[in-house]
Amino acid sequence: MKILICICARGGSKGIPGKNIKKLNGIPLIAYSIYAAKRFSEKYDTDIALSTDDDEIKSIAVQFGLYSNYIRPSVIATDSAGKIDVIKDLLLYQELQAQHSYDYILDLDVTSPLRTLEDLESAFVLIQNDANALNLFSVNKAARNPYFNMVEKKPDGYFGLVKSGAEVMSRQSAPEVYDLNASFYFYKRNFFEYGWRTVFTEHSLIYLMPHICFDLDHLKDFEFLDFLLSENKIEFEIWK
Repeated sequence: MKILICICARGGSKGIPGKNIKKLNGIPLIAYSIYAAKRFSEKYDTDIALSTDDDEIKSIAVQFGLYSNYIRPSVIATDSAGKIDVIKDLLLYQELQAQHSYDYILDLDVTSPLRTLEDLESAFVLIQNDANALNLFSVNKAARNPYFNMVEKKPDGYFGLVKSGAEVMSRQSAPEVYDLNASFYFYKRNFFEYGWRTVFTEHSLIYLMPHICFDLDHLKDFEFLDFLLSENKIEFEIWK
């Protein structure tokens, strides 16, 4: 069984300039994903691949043991490019170079580093044990619930619950919903043969993280996580 680990890091972040290589607790952000990939690789037969269009990102990755001669094509190096297209292009390139196909693809999102080796191993077991599953993505329990306390504008201009039709009188009685935390995604190889453009398929699984995890979209997110790490407020290991 062969696994391709993808680390995708485009240059030119607008929300946080230089985000993918910005130092988080003294370590470039991308290095946390490289570290997680290498730890997972100690237990499984993997190749680790980098997708970037940025020479500086590539140089930093080399410093942490990840070399790649792949260059992300400009057509999928834009703000509007879909992540699935990015991963598929890297996958096809790697299979051509390696002269073999992969059974699973693991995408480690650089901007959501709060993952553990135990998370990855447990999630991998889940997708392996479901013959019909196409993919799996990591989530946390959502703080807000569309059945109870999330509203949207209706066609008549007034506002109501996002999910209506059933009376839900308390948060506790509302159906369980989850937030995607963008930390990692597993795909079976045939996912990329069906033409899916998003991670939401008819046979998708979730891995519910038992700890805090969030995406670094804004500078305040970065500063908050930097504080948590520097003050040893994270009670699990993402870097030795």
